[in-house]
Formats: sequence, C-alpha cells, structure tokens
Amino acid sequence: MGFDLDRAFTEAQDPATAGGHPDPPKRVGFFTDTSVCIGCKACEVACKEWNAIPDGGLTFTGMSYDNTVGLSADTWRHVAFVEQPRRLGDQEAGLTTMDLPGRITEQARARTPVSLGMPTAGPPDGQVGGARDMDFRWLMASDVCKHCTHAACLDVCPTGSLFRTEFGTVVVQEDICNGCGYCVPACPYGVIDKREDDGRVWKCTLCYDRLEVGQEPACAKSCPTDSIQFGELDELRERAARRLAQLHRAGVGSARLYGHDPSDGVGGTGAFFLLLDEPEVYGLPPDPVVTTRDLLSMWRHVAVAAGALLAGLAAVTWGSRS
Repeated sequence: MGFDLDRAFTEAQDPATAGGHPDPPKRVGFFTDTSVCIGCKACEVACKEWNAIPDGGLTFTGMSYDNTVGLSADTWRHVAFVEQPRRLGDQEAGLTTMDLPGRITEQARARTPVSLGMPTAGPPDGQVGGARDMDFRWLMASDVCKHCTHAACLDVCPTGSLFRTEFGTVVVQEDICNGCGYCVPACPYGVIDKREDDGRVWKCTLCYDRLEVGQEPACAKSCPTDSIQFGELDELRERAARRLAQLHRAGVGSARLYGHDPSDGVGGTGAFFLLLDEPEVYGLPPDPVVTTRDLLSMWRHVAVAAGALLAGLAAVTWGSRS
C-alpha cells in the first residue's frame, strides 16, 4: 500500500516517505493555470508520442473541439473545451500576465467588440439552438491524473502494480497489473481506466522515466503558454497563490485554486489547477474524498459484528448442551 492506513489521515507525512523511500527528493507535480490555456492540444500529442499511447480514434464527438471527451487508458492528458453562454464583450479581462502600457490598456477597454463572423452552434437551418454572434466563451483546461497524497488506488491494488515513486507520484507497472480493476472505482476523480484489448489499467505516470534523468514531463515541455507548469510542489503552490492574487486584483473574481489544499479530502493533489469557474463546469468533483478513508473502521465494525455473532453461537451451543 502507498500509505499506512492507520496513520494516513492523522499524520502529516510526505507520501514518498510513507511509500518506503527513506530519503526522497522534494515532491514534484503540476500546476495548471487554465486562464492561459489556448486549447492547442500540444500536451495531448506530446503525452501520446512520448508514452507510445495508442490512438483513441479521431471522431467527431459534437462537444466543440473536444475529440477525446475525457481521461482514459488511451488519453492520459485531456484538454477540455467548455462553451458557456456569455457575450464576448462581458468576458473577464486581466487574464494575461503581460504588463502593457497604460495608453494601450485604456484603448482596449474602450473598444467596442466586433463580430468576426463565427459560425453558430446550431444546425444549418439556424432554427433550433442557434447562437448569436459572440454569445459564448470557451473555458479550456488540460486535465491529468492528480497524483493524490492519499491515493485510494494504491490502497486497493492487490499486486503492487500501483506504487509511489521517490518523487511522490503514483505510477502503474503494467507488467504486474492483473486487470482486477479495483483501482478504477477507487479513484475519486475517475482517472484510471482499463484498456479493452488487454484488460490492464493505465494512467499518467508524470513521465517517471523522464524525471529519473532530470527532465520535465513531456506535456509541460510542450506547452507553449506555460499553462502546464512543472516543479517542486511547495514552490508551485506559492506561485499559484501569487497568480490567484494577481487575477483577483485584476477583477477576475471567479478565479480559484483546485486541489492545492493539503487539508482536503485527498490530502492535496500533486497536480492542481487554477480554474475560472466552479470545478463541476470542468467535469471535476467539487469535494473529492479518498474512497478508502473509512476502510479501517469498516473492517473494525465487521470484526466486532463477527465476534458478537460467534459469541452468540457459542452461547446457544453451550446452552443447548446443558
């Protein structure tokens, strides 16, 4: 198991140390700033190329430009395109980190939005569900395995296929996986998935092979806007807090951090996000809890019930003999 369940939820402990690494390096992870994601999918492509992940099928899903739908055994990085009914002129400004001259900023604020002739979201006849020009915005976000501090997938794996690395990340050893699938429902984020052709489970490894030789993960390396930032987790959390404060000062009140809090239901995640709307909008659970949290108490109650049952049977047996 990745954690001693007796201590997992009562003691603050580095996950790599709890995973059996006596002198691990500092924990690393991802900070994904969705406010600068442009939906280019470079991270998806880089992930597939580096990890030799098979093609999941380039099909039209009807979900905007999202052709991968969600994380799966064949999609370890997923770029979501969330369309919202909000006029372009009412979108929040101040998302850029660039410092522009005051004159240019004032001119931009005074400018009247102009339609560029974007096609409507409705059918060709425009009679049902049509969208007027500039009546929607896109929220884009690159999702990935969260590499939880308290990882339920580790707790339920019977073969040790899932293990905690010295970097604090969670990796699947596909040659040890027996395809039992216990980890699939155990994940509170729905990340782990079985591959249909061989029955084994697969997910993001945070490019463990690259970390071992001092390289950053392929997705972060390929991100052109630094939406995906890789580094030591403590430093990333400080950077995320500064970025959040910057957006709030700029008037982006909807900005929030997700997965950064070590006191949440999974002990904080190794891959956390800056979002511009509620987590549910991005397909993320609002209050995730590690699914094995109550496992020990459940077994204790079972043991007590079994003991009471045996005591009752013994009493009945001895009573009938006497």
